[in-house]
Amino acid sequence: MGKRSGSKRKEKKNKVILPPELPPEIDDDDVVVSDEDVAFYGRDTRNAESFNRFDQEVIDRYVGRAHGQDEAAVERLYEERQKRKAPEASRRPREEDDEVDPVDALPIKTLQGELVYNIAKKARTEENTGVVKSKAQENGAEAKQGIKKDEVKGKSKNKKGDDKVGKLHSHVLEEVKEELSAEELFEKKKAQLAELGMAMLEDPESNIRSLNDMLSISNDKDQKVVKLGLMSLLAVFKDIIPSYRIRQLTEKELTVEVSKEVKKTRYYEYTLIRFYKAYLQKLISLEKQRHFYSVAVRCMCALLDTAPHFNFRESLLASVVKNLSSSDDVVRKMCCETIRSIFINEGKHRGEATIEAVRLIADHVKLNDCQLHPDSVEVFLSLRFDEDLGEDETQEQKVKPKKNKRWQNQEAPKQLPASDKKKTKQELISKAREEVDADLRAVSFTLDPRERKRIQRETLSALFETYFRILKHSISTSNSRSKANVVSPGASQPLLAPCLEGLGKFSHLIDLDFMGELISCLKKLSGYSDRQDEMPHDNTLSVSERMQCCIVAFKVWRSNLEALNVDLQDFFVQLYNLVLEYRPDRDRGEVLADALKTLLWEGKQQDMLRAAAFIKRLATFALSFGSAEAIAALVTLKHLLQKNSKCRNMLENDSGGGSLSCLVAKYNPEAKDPYLSGALASVLWELSLLEKHYDISVSSMASNILSMATLNPTQNPIPILNVNPLEAYRDLSIERELSKPASKALSLNLKKKRRGKEFVALSPDVLQKADCSVDKEELKDKLQSHFAVLRGISENERLRAELNHTLSSINMYKEYKKQKKKNMKSKIGRKKVARV
Repeated sequence: MGKRSGSKRKEKKNKVILPPELPPEIDDDDVVVSDEDVAFYGRDTRNAESFNRFDQEVIDRYVGRAHGQDEAAVERLYEERQKRKAPEASRRPREEDDEVDPVDALPIKTLQGELVYNIAKKARTEENTGVVKSKAQENGAEAKQGIKKDEVKGKSKNKKGDDKVGKLHSHVLEEVKEELSAEELFEKKKAQLAELGMAMLEDPESNIRSLNDMLSISNDKDQKVVKLGLMSLLAVFKDIIPSYRIRQLTEKELTVEVSKEVKKTRYYEYTLIRFYKAYLQKLISLEKQRHFYSVAVRCMCALLDTAPHFNFRESLLASVVKNLSSSDDVVRKMCCETIRSIFINEGKHRGEATIEAVRLIADHVKLNDCQLHPDSVEVFLSLRFDEDLGEDETQEQKVKPKKNKRWQNQEAPKQLPASDKKKTKQELISKAREEVDADLRAVSFTLDPRERKRIQRETLSALFETYFRILKHSISTSNSRSKANVVSPGASQPLLAPCLEGLGKFSHLIDLDFMGELISCLKKLSGYSDRQDEMPHDNTLSVSERMQCCIVAFKVWRSNLEALNVDLQDFFVQLYNLVLEYRPDRDRGEVLADALKTLLWEGKQQDMLRAAAFIKRLATFALSFGSAEAIAALVTLKHLLQKNSKCRNMLENDSGGGSLSCLVAKYNPEAKDPYLSGALASVLWELSLLEKHYDISVSSMASNILSMATLNPTQNPIPILNVNPLEAYRDLSIERELSKPASKALSLNLKKKRRGKEFVALSPDVLQKADCSVDKEELKDKLQSHFAVLRGISENERLRAELNHTLSSINMYKEYKKQKKKNMKSKIGRKKVARV
């Protein structure tokens, strides 16, 4: 027992006793000392001696009783004391909020025995009063009069108070928004868009209303948020758009009672269409703004490419076609790729979007008077048509009834007349079958062959309508400009080149009724003139475009050879003259090679006089221009010599020229007509110079052609290049680009100066009149110094090549030594491992 009592005493001693709470802190300004107190302590100083008798150590010991104890236990005791006082403070009414003093009011006693006073908040505070008065001392009549005044003025005060509260609320909101940074807001909305998008992708039917929230976020003032919202909506729509076109329900379908699942599906489709339409309207409106132009066009192109079968396709096509000739290269290429994708992937939309796009482009060309970017018409080259599209179906329809005619005549008398009931029943069955077939055709992506032919014919008619409009516009503008004596090649016909390329591709589908008019238009555009003594003055088209006119004319003639009877001699004459007008820095060499291939390579055996004129003209041309143009001309020249063996006499190097007699005894290089040039009386001396050409392919081809002089007319030399002129030109162009050293780009001023320079041909009279007298000794010295420099350059190149070879050999030897040392070290290491 003694031990227990001792332990209890120790616990009491060790027990933590918290110090009493300190009185509330009061500011010095709030402490009011009366004059009487000051006078009391001032009269007799003994009254203040009691304060000096306080023992400071006892007070500190009593207040700091918790010093040195466990901090966790002390803190826990403080928290318990605060919890005990919290409910007491909540029960006790606050005098600040009381309008009626608890002394004056009658309390209500609850079932638990607690007294509850009626408490109300103060309507207003007294101002300009330094002393606080208790409500028990106020007069009751004054309180009643104040209440009546408040009731009378209540309405006006409430209105003013609401206005003040609203202004304060808006001011606080503005301050909070300013405090939040723009990055935090962006990240918050970004996370919100991601959450809504994921919910839509997980369950579109249940969360279809989330599209409205995403659209509202896209209306933000921040441009980044708007762009992010548009792209997020694009990703959602690309995923949830169905593989069918949603049609509007009829009145009859709306009156029919359906199941809950059908109602849910209808609601989902209706909501999807509504928000999809709002999204498209948003894109079309933002397309007009500079900041959102590229994003809006990208979204429309992606939607059109992904779902060309869905609703509102017409609006998307109109916006994309309008931007086919945009000044922004990225937007233009994006729109062109989208239209090409529609033309190629017709299985997505059954060809309906193709004909709509072609018609929109045709209207766009007509509206802008053919002044568009060439890419807007070049997309037509991606169209695909069936080969039997031009065949007539009337013959097949006529043949089928003839085969069944005999059986119909035999079965007709055996059939009994049907009654009216049977007729009506058969009509109902046929109507039902037609409706079912129509529904199946609407759902399936495969088109009926007749429907496909109809769509392709309408597309082809719109296509050729656009092409013929461009041709007529080019003719009218060229005539007007030639009358005004304005020369600017290729400036007013930007769509002519892709138009001619398309006509060449689809020439086999042109109707025979338009052939004659088309050939005459092409002849005018090529610049042909019936007067042989002068060249035509119409130079509004470039040389490449005029060559393309000749190419298209020949392709049209060959694709309709059996039905078209047209003399193409005029196009040969025009090509003969255009070869001399070619400039490599201005015209396209690929078009020239294609013209040589189409008119001279692929054609039947040429007339001897015309072939000789082209052989001589091409030899001169090969000597004057680059290696790619020269190889294309030499390949054509060799082909003509093989087809016309009599023209090989031009390879003889006699002083009198060729041994064959012709209409013209002397060669006239300035003749406009190849029949009047007298090329058979000339010699191909240009080939002897081409044998020494710097390009080995050109020199070997020239040597191969010269070897034909020693062969029999029936023999041909060993072929070097088994390609046509166009392929030879492309191959050599690629090799030249690959072997070209990397050099710095020329400045814009130099480019402009080079483009501005034009080749000027001087007449013989001017050359004769010019003073060409030169000092022979001076010329000899200059030539000697020039060739000495050339020899020094060649010697320098040889020495540099030897030096590079020696350095490469030394480097290879060093690498060999290093590799050998590594192998030796690896072998030694393996031996050590094996011994261990």
